Amino acid sequence: MVILTTKPRHKRKFSDSRKYLWIGTLEGANAVVTLTLLGGPFLTGYLLYLGASSSQIGFILSITTFVNVLQIAIAYMLQRVHSPKWTLIGLVAVHRLTWAATGLIPFLFDKSLWITVYMIMYTVAFVANAGAGIIWTNFMGDMVPASVRGRYFGIRNTIVNAVGSLTLFIGGQILSAYPGGKGFEIIFMMSLVFALCNIGMFFFYPNLPMTRSTETNLMSMVKKPLRDRAFMMPVLFLSVWLLFQNMILPFFSYMMLELLGVGYDQVSIITVVQTVVGMCSLYVWGNLNAKYSNKFLLLCTLPIIAMSCVAWSLTAWIPTFTALLIAHSLVGIGVGGFNQMAFNFIIGDTPKTERPMFIAMYSAITGMAAFVGPIVGGLLFDEIKGLPMWFQTWGLAMLLGVCMLLLAGTLGRHVLLREGRHLNHQSGKQISG
Repeated sequence: MVILTTKPRHKRKFSDSRKYLWIGTLEGANAVVTLTLLGGPFLTGYLLYLGASSSQIGFILSITTFVNVLQIAIAYMLQRVHSPKWTLIGLVAVHRLTWAATGLIPFLFDKSLWITVYMIMYTVAFVANAGAGIIWTNFMGDMVPASVRGRYFGIRNTIVNAVGSLTLFIGGQILSAYPGGKGFEIIFMMSLVFALCNIGMFFFYPNLPMTRSTETNLMSMVKKPLRDRAFMMPVLFLSVWLLFQNMILPFFSYMMLELLGVGYDQVSIITVVQTVVGMCSLYVWGNLNAKYSNKFLLLCTLPIIAMSCVAWSLTAWIPTFTALLIAHSLVGIGVGGFNQMAFNFIIGDTPKTERPMFIAMYSAITGMAAFVGPIVGGLLFDEIKGLPMWFQTWGLAMLLGVCMLLLAGTLGRHVLLREGRHLNHQSGKQISG
């Protein structure tokens, strides 16, 4: 008689690489709670509560991108950092805790100083974030294999955005139930708790070394990305694009809350829909990235973003809430794909040894344009206050949207399709499509 025996099945080993991918996802989900409660429509609402004007809101919103200019100097200094992980933890702690501490402003300062103090604290927080961003982006470039990068970030961003959607909904309900200062007190206490948890998550990151440049001085390092035409041409175009985009998109919350009088509960629902739609699209963008190049997919996101501005004109023809849902759904699809493809572009289409400086150059150039955009937008909204309400609520948005459509179809097509649309992942080279 033959006795058949079977070997017990062994569970698949949970490799270090797989573990770090999970850590990156869990950390992102944790971070988005803090950043959602402190940013987006809640940031605009808090600034209005503090007494900010539209031009002041525009200036504050532009600070996050202006400080990215400092990343060139930061990238050079980071070449001398011996423990990137602990530097990252320190910078993240400054960013999260300083931003969360802005909730104490009404308790510690005279009302006449509220906006000034907020600007100072917000600037300090995002200078620290500029440094953290370089290290984190470099870490993710090393932690995530190129072969799975598109799909991984599609899945990661889907999970992160799902958490963000839930956070938006809960935050909106809190502000609706507790209007005024009480609601913001609860929001800021929650953000502090999750900020501390988020900082703790970074302790589980691997202590990967920073990629060292082959150059030894600052000017030689700076010249590397400047001389790379395949890198600089898209960056310069995206800077022009972000100038137009940031003249209007950051003011969507202001337009809803201040001009249309939409309540916090409805704004949170609209923003949740935007996030959910964007979340679903990220998985699609990730799968498309397995076949098409980062630059081609970047181009595909631009008309969607432009149409989100044009869609505000629907408020003149259909119910306002429905029109805003359509406009913000397009924002979710377009901006979500844009951010994901831009991130993949700067970590996947750049040389590894010079990656920190390429990241810094991208952030500095696009940051300057993105800095000017909200300032110009804020001034525009101040200037058009005497014009008919239809132009204030949707006319300006539609006008800028049409300009963005023309920009994408002409200069964008010329710059981002120079090397074709398909990507050969085996060779890493572009193939004409």
